[in-house]
Amino acid sequence: MEVLLETLGDVIKKAFAGWSGKKVAAAEANFTSLQKLYAFAQCTPDLTAWDCNKCLQNANGYLVEGKQGGRTLTPSCIVMYESYPFYNASALPVSAPPPPPPAPVTDELTTVESLQFDLATIQVATNDFSSKNKLGEGGFGEVFQGRLLDGQQIAVKRLSRSSRQGDEEFKNEVLLVAKLQHRNLVRLLGFCLEGDEKLLVYEFVPNKSLDYFLFDPQKGGQLNWSLRYKIIYGIARGMLYLHEDSRLRIIHRDLKCSNILLDSEMNPKISDFGMARIFGVNQTQASTTKIMGTFGYMSPEYAMHGEFSVKSDVYSFGILLIEIICGKKNNFYHQLDGGEYLASYIWNKWRDGTPLKVLDPAIMDSYSRDEFLRCLHIGLLCIQEDPAIRPIMATVVHMLSSNYLNLSSPRRPAFFIRSRLGGLSIPMKELGSNQSTGRSMPLSTNDMSVTELYPR
Repeated sequence: MEVLLETLGDVIKKAFAGWSGKKVAAAEANFTSLQKLYAFAQCTPDLTAWDCNKCLQNANGYLVEGKQGGRTLTPSCIVMYESYPFYNASALPVSAPPPPPPAPVTDELTTVESLQFDLATIQVATNDFSSKNKLGEGGFGEVFQGRLLDGQQIAVKRLSRSSRQGDEEFKNEVLLVAKLQHRNLVRLLGFCLEGDEKLLVYEFVPNKSLDYFLFDPQKGGQLNWSLRYKIIYGIARGMLYLHEDSRLRIIHRDLKCSNILLDSEMNPKISDFGMARIFGVNQTQASTTKIMGTFGYMSPEYAMHGEFSVKSDVYSFGILLIEIICGKKNNFYHQLDGGEYLASYIWNKWRDGTPLKVLDPAIMDSYSRDEFLRCLHIGLLCIQEDPAIRPIMATVVHMLSSNYLNLSSPRRPAFFIRSRLGGLSIPMKELGSNQSTGRSMPLSTNDMSVTELYPR
């Protein structure tokens, strides 16, 4: 066990430090005069060194002591050891000196101070918040495009003085997003807090938000099936990072098309963490008396009772996935089809054996039938009414990346009930009279409504 623990510790250090340019490493050691120990560790490249180390250490903790071999596989990393060479040593990166230990996690205040911008710098970058540089606006304020003196393009989120996002929410977003690093999350560059101004400075994402393309009859055709599948998978990876692979467990609480930004290569980036909540390592759910979210994306347990968890994010992801493959907003059929929402419309077609009728006509020439049906199946699993039977994001990623995994049969979607008029509807408008409507703030144009509700 001493040799095993030392060898695994060594291979984990080499893997997460990424000295090879890849987060993968192997090691071997003699544990008897005749036998050798072989160890292997690898992370997916989208993890930072810190998060790779966390993932590998957690995986290492699941290995069973006293066994001749063992392996732990998670969606983002793997740790293995055997008494025989089970990997191709020639395909591994050339060895290098041991990496230095990881830098200690800095104090939160120090981290925030290091990200602070002067107001004058932001004013120059945005031409004093010129209307020509305005990207969008919503309930929390406005977003402007800018360019720093070094040429870097930025997006500045300017919170309105009357914004419901006060100092607490502002601090929450700064501290939260500053610690998150993933290719499928929008990167926070800094902030400014001077006088009455509260500004967040993000990387500029050039291709606006997903809804800009998806719900436009002309632009929707630019999102062929392979691109949509790439976007779906990228969003799933980003959500998995928030739920399990980052140094914190983050519940986003406002996942929707307008909060998915697209970079120059149309990679998705999850944005807008103003309503996100941090969970403890062993915490599974929380509740609130002040519900903020978007009609159609909120899970029933959150909308009705103020309870939220990773499963409420999974519900939002399921609605988002269905919108992507159908090319329609979740309230589209409610407007056009006699009181029926997208979720119930999808369920009816699935139950009747005609699921292909919901496919976006814009991608008829490019779609994969098997992938489409699998995505639709996964979406229905995510929006089941009982949160306990919805999959976690790790399972969703696994289902998206494996064509051979058998999926369970979905149960009917949440809010799939009969209205008094005999039609099918989602009773979001019946949640109570204490509600007000605004719009949330992505880093690009956003016309989706955000509603503040109070549970009954």
